[in-house]
Amino acid sequence: MSAAQNPHKRITLRYFASLREALGQGSESLETSAATLGALRQELRARGGAYAEVLAPGRAVRMALNQELSQETAALPDGAEVAFFPPVTGG
Repeated sequence: MSAAQNPHKRITLRYFASLREALGQGSESLETSAATLGALRQELRARGGAYAEVLAPGRAVRMALNQELSQETAALPDGAEVAFFPPVTGG
């Protein structure tokens, strides 16, 4: 069976700062069929509770795919590491 026929992939999720505090964990492994970062975020929101709150549309959340800042349209490969974190402000 090719990857196109079996869209499930195993990824690692990492949560930082206020997201880690709200979700009560810094990382987890997940099997997903999400094709993009945006679809993954939507899948996580569907869990409800704190996930729905911190990953809600309109909430300022940055995403990194394999340690590179990425947009919601970025393709999600098998074995990826995805990080969610609030925007960083400096001064």
